[in-house]
Amino acid sequence: MNKIINVVAIDDNDAVLSSIRKYFRSSVEVKVVGSFNNGKEGLTYLVNNANDYDVILMDILMPQIDGIKMLEELNKRKIDKKIIVMSSFKDDYTIKKVQRLKASYYMLKPVDMKVLEERIIDLFHESDEVKYADNYSVEVEVSSLLHDLGIPSHVRGYKYIREGIMLLYTSREVVNLVTKDIYPEIANRYNTTSTRVERAIRHAIEISWIRGDLKVMEDIFGNSIDFERSKPTNSEFLTTIADRLKLHQKDLVG
Repeated sequence: MNKIINVVAIDDNDAVLSSIRKYFRSSVEVKVVGSFNNGKEGLTYLVNNANDYDVILMDILMPQIDGIKMLEELNKRKIDKKIIVMSSFKDDYTIKKVQRLKASYYMLKPVDMKVLEERIIDLFHESDEVKYADNYSVEVEVSSLLHDLGIPSHVRGYKYIREGIMLLYTSREVVNLVTKDIYPEIANRYNTTSTRVERAIRHAIEISWIRGDLKVMEDIFGNSIDFERSKPTNSEFLTTIADRLKLHQKDLVG
């Protein structure tokens, strides 16, 4: 049996803390051993009970002591833990700041609890932390793009699209068969069917074409949307954004 992963959650939003506690009550791998709605109490617990937890979930904006200060204090005291920052901030400065302060992952709110559980488990068992240092800001960029494209985070297709883009982005091979490769993988992760994944993604794209920012669409998809606002196929939508992210990261490295 795998070791239980002990988690501490620190967020000034009581509803977020309640959702985290409620979700992980039924988890067989993750246990919430502490939750705090202000940074001062959270930091005191983290410092005094460093042997009692494995992963820290924290917000950035909190009363008394904010997330940045908490990360600085943890570094100063040489408390080396896996840390997932959950924030509504999507600016590069904040992301780079928490990365320098050794946060393991950055998730843009609202956070899907199933995805959060997967990230906790992956981080706890992941030995190659450099992979996450490279990729967690990419996932934030994906979330930001989907918001700009007008896809609400509460619709089912939103999380399927996000997962599909990340699967294409992280693949070392060119994946052309989205239907064959990507849909089944997403379906397996969310305990559903490939058909439902395909329909949910198509529905989310339809919402995007009604609500999205036309300038953002033109920037990402080119002139194709100028002709009667024609929608890309699911495959075109996923691969275009994944390719854009790959080129962006290549430019940053270059």
